[in-house]
Amino acid sequence: MLSIVIPIHNEEHSILPLYDRLTAVLDQVQRPYEILLVDDASTDRSFELLANLVETDGHLKVIRLRRNFGQTAALSAGFHEAKGDIVIAMDGDLQHAPEDIPALLRKIDEGYDIASGWREHRVDSAIMRQIPSRVANWLMAKVSGVKLRDFGTTFKAYKADVLKDVNLYGELHRFIPALASFYGARVAEVPIRNVPRASGGSHYGIGRTFRVLFDILTIKFLLNYFTRPMHFFGSLGLIGTTAGGGILAYLAVKKLLGYDIVIENGPAMIAGGLMLLAGLMMFSTGLIGEMMMRTYFESQDRRIYAVREILTRKPRGVAGGTGKGS
Repeated sequence: MLSIVIPIHNEEHSILPLYDRLTAVLDQVQRPYEILLVDDASTDRSFELLANLVETDGHLKVIRLRRNFGQTAALSAGFHEAKGDIVIAMDGDLQHAPEDIPALLRKIDEGYDIASGWREHRVDSAIMRQIPSRVANWLMAKVSGVKLRDFGTTFKAYKADVLKDVNLYGELHRFIPALASFYGARVAEVPIRNVPRASGGSHYGIGRTFRVLFDILTIKFLLNYFTRPMHFFGSLGLIGTTAGGGILAYLAVKKLLGYDIVIENGPAMIAGGLMLLAGLMMFSTGLIGEMMMRTYFESQDRRIYAVREILTRKPRGVAGGTGKGS
């Protein structure tokens, strides 16, 4: 079964064309499906149109959020309600062509856990969108180790069990492949079409580039140090305490030799003290992080691994035969 999750925010002019094209494609795919349309507190007629559509098609489910929580939250709400074995996420502005869904499904059928869309030929502004996007995608690939050329697009297909291991918050929806790779998800990239918006303007601007950079730092920490924060904070603490302790030890020797370190080395003494204190704070932060991670995993019965499958030897007479007894 397929679950199509589509966040909607002020897309009244795209909803009906999107619905017509999407249902035509899904009918051709010939798999059971549901379409989850998440209205992220639209202020135009989007919800009214969605409410009318859901009365005419049993495949539809409309989820209306109380306020505008953002795209990541809208996707998370859709993922939570999805019942399908395969979940496909896409935008509601018709920049994602529903006709590309079969290509994504073919990759999933080949055994991949995630089929990620790649906008091979971008149609948006080169200076405002394409160049910052290429830089961000290059950095994300280096940080995560997932060799994708387009992390930013929402248009992706997922095996449902992969999404169970990923908790979304902030604006991390574009980094689901990187987060899922922590649990060993296999990711493939599929070229998709990228067409101009049919109407309205983009909800994103150049300001999003800076938020993406912050998200990349977050992903780096989550992928490398999520289960061992002491390795990150402890390293910084070791540098700080070593440098600060070394400076203060040097000044102490000078003091014992009769030098007036307050006058001659006042700034160095202050720097050494600050570095020593900062290093101790980093050690403390690392210890607190370790305790929080232990509490998190134990209280929620979460595991630091994900099992793809378990194979056992079948008893004789069971496989391929009728066996004896009942």
